[in-house]
Amino acid sequence: MDGRYQSDVVVVHGGGYFCRGGVIGSLSAGAIADKFGRKRALLLNNVLAVLAAILMGFSKLANSYEMLIIGRLVIGVNCGINTGIVPMYLSEISPVNLRGGIGVLHQLAVTSGILISQILGLPVVLGTSELWPVLLGLTVAPTVFQLCTLPFCKESPRYLLISQKKEFEAKKALVWLCKDDDVSDMIQEMQSEYEEENKEERMSIAKLLKDSSLRMPLIISVVLQLSQQLSGINAVLYYSTSIFIEAGVDEDKSPYVTLSTGAIMVIMTVVSIPLMDRLGRKTLHMFGLGFMLFWAIFLTVFLSIAWSGAAYGSIICVMLFTVGFAIGPGSIPWLIVSELFSQGPRPAAVSVAFMVNWGANFLVGLLFPFMLDGLNEYVFVVFIVLLAVFFLFTWKFLPETKNKSFEEISALFKKNKAHHYEVGGANMDLKKI
Repeated sequence: MDGRYQSDVVVVHGGGYFCRGGVIGSLSAGAIADKFGRKRALLLNNVLAVLAAILMGFSKLANSYEMLIIGRLVIGVNCGINTGIVPMYLSEISPVNLRGGIGVLHQLAVTSGILISQILGLPVVLGTSELWPVLLGLTVAPTVFQLCTLPFCKESPRYLLISQKKEFEAKKALVWLCKDDDVSDMIQEMQSEYEEENKEERMSIAKLLKDSSLRMPLIISVVLQLSQQLSGINAVLYYSTSIFIEAGVDEDKSPYVTLSTGAIMVIMTVVSIPLMDRLGRKTLHMFGLGFMLFWAIFLTVFLSIAWSGAAYGSIICVMLFTVGFAIGPGSIPWLIVSELFSQGPRPAAVSVAFMVNWGANFLVGLLFPFMLDGLNEYVFVVFIVLLAVFFLFTWKFLPETKNKSFEEISALFKKNKAHHYEVGGANMDLKKI
């Protein structure tokens, strides 16, 4: 990569154009999903992916760093919309007893994408001064796959029935999804949610933020998004190569050690799929945060001691830290937002929560180099403190949503709020639910 492009790519990464686009995309995801439907919104979003691939792929040929920056911003918007709509779509097409496992498939796709990009970005593959535009242009590959496969999928039955009032189309979609002609129980559950929603106004983001009855589920959703992005995982993913070099790993070998973190995330995300609907969201999230906290402490120890084996100890700690993330915080925050809200406020809640997620992602990418310069080997102490706070919050406030319908989950908060007023404003303990 020539000097001009090398410096500009650093600016693109450091300035977080991708994450800025993600904030924009996630904030608009709910409104887009409501206007076009879940499936059509995902299909239309591919236009942005194609545009981004063209801008980034041809930026070097055009000798235009502006194309590269705009391409990063556009693909960020595309990803922000996808991360907002995909978990929502998966939760709405899934039966209650499989909703957790199916919801994890979104994170599996994310971790698989990270691993593939790490492999393609190796110097022996496409991570060279000549081939990096090809690497960026390959953004179009998932787009082509989705355009070939998504048209054969059905629209969300819940969206068709509740938002569009198309009962016949909703039944057809359920029959296709479940491969069962008897879908009366699921239709009845959605009808109940529809009747409940009719008692309330349609939710915009402004109305959601003002609605006191939805404040606690929104706070839980936002904190869980923060627990994902401020856990330290992005510091590991973005800067693990630098961390390994600082710990004493040979510079030529460090990219391959970093590659192993991507592989572990994919493997452990697969492992978490059957556990999600057996052990429950709360248990797995707490276990993941606690596991990360434990190994972050040991990582700090290995980074701070002068010992010949510290480099290998640091590698092991990073691997196990990644295991904890993949088991809980990697997937549960994406899933939990769609579960805590009924159809009416769900799109607005998704937009707010995922905007926070992308914003936190941006801040970590922006601030971590300065934290690393200031704190050196003790940089993970910040994440240790945050992990402890998130663990305690999850234990205290996150309700278990395993095997509960959307209506039942919504009722948990309403019941708790009613109890709060009944006892004259006594402390609301969500742990009871």
